[in-house]
Amino acid sequence: MRYGRTYNFSAGPAMMPEEVLEEIAAEVLNYRGSGMSVMEMSHRSQVFQQILDEAEADLRKLMGIPENYKVLFVQGGGTLQFAMVPMNLMRNGLACYLETGAWSKKALTEARKYGEVVVPASSADRNFSYIPDCSHLEIPEKADYVYLCENETIHGTSWHTLPETGTVPLVSDQSSMFLSRPCDVRRYGLIWAGVQKNVGPAGMAIVIIREDLLREDLPAFVPTYLSYKTHADSASLYNTPNCWSVYCCGKVFKYLLANGGLEAQSKRNEEKAALLYAFLDQSSFFNGTAAKEHRSLMNVPFVTPSREQDAAVVAASKAAGFDNLKGHKSVGGLRASIFNAMPKAGVTALVDFLRTYEKEHG
Repeated sequence: MRYGRTYNFSAGPAMMPEEVLEEIAAEVLNYRGSGMSVMEMSHRSQVFQQILDEAEADLRKLMGIPENYKVLFVQGGGTLQFAMVPMNLMRNGLACYLETGAWSKKALTEARKYGEVVVPASSADRNFSYIPDCSHLEIPEKADYVYLCENETIHGTSWHTLPETGTVPLVSDQSSMFLSRPCDVRRYGLIWAGVQKNVGPAGMAIVIIREDLLREDLPAFVPTYLSYKTHADSASLYNTPNCWSVYCCGKVFKYLLANGGLEAQSKRNEEKAALLYAFLDQSSFFNGTAAKEHRSLMNVPFVTPSREQDAAVVAASKAAGFDNLKGHKSVGGLRASIFNAMPKAGVTALVDFLRTYEKEHG
């Protein structure tokens, strides 16, 4: 049952599985006989400790996270991670950033506050519409890490093959494709993801970090809370965590496990994206903006022949029961974000709407 819910194509905060929302609604006043909501219970209670432990265990199972990686639930969302990564990982004061869109660009701009940043590859020359060839990266010997944004929400591109970085740790912002497909965690030194796109409510990031990258010898200017080791040593309970977000994310982890894991979810995402891209590829009115070989399965930006027509389509889509199809303010156009929780029926309905619109206005 949809309870009159709209198809929400927002890039985040985004849709959550209806089954999960129903479970949360049933427990919101009285969590499993505790007599209180998760929103009001102590983070030091045995009840919440079980919620936290189960969330971590289920995430480890979903992703196959090795024992020598720590899982951290950190407040602050993605933007805070732009600073936490260089604060914690810049031992030699040098990092490589692969510039493939707005979010990797913001991350490297923040990192330059804490050390030297080199950019061995960029797709800025074509407005970030593709992923550059990184088969032969020139990585300085003293580089502390190589950073990439694995899926760029604004420009709709995604890394389908990871770069080889040798012994230099690979750091990935997986926010907008987290848990959308299988992931070999061992390829990375650190993975982080803001949870508000594919997992749960806003206000928290999940960090998966290899233990050897945890440091005690951080610069004196790094606040205690912004040390990954602080969170690892306290099992994400150094202070009051975002209990509600941890709880909701844990529900989504269980939902994914019960529905075939990441392999099955990846197939569902591929099917959804294929429907929309197939329509865009044959359309003479709507055109996708990302290079075909680097298209995202999560975020699909597209345009009409003019900005005025872009705006008209957005207005018509809103009236037809679709929401948040307006492109990011920095690039305009339209964008359909079809994260894990977007049902195939929603994408089918969108394609039907766009096809009808083209016949009537194209």
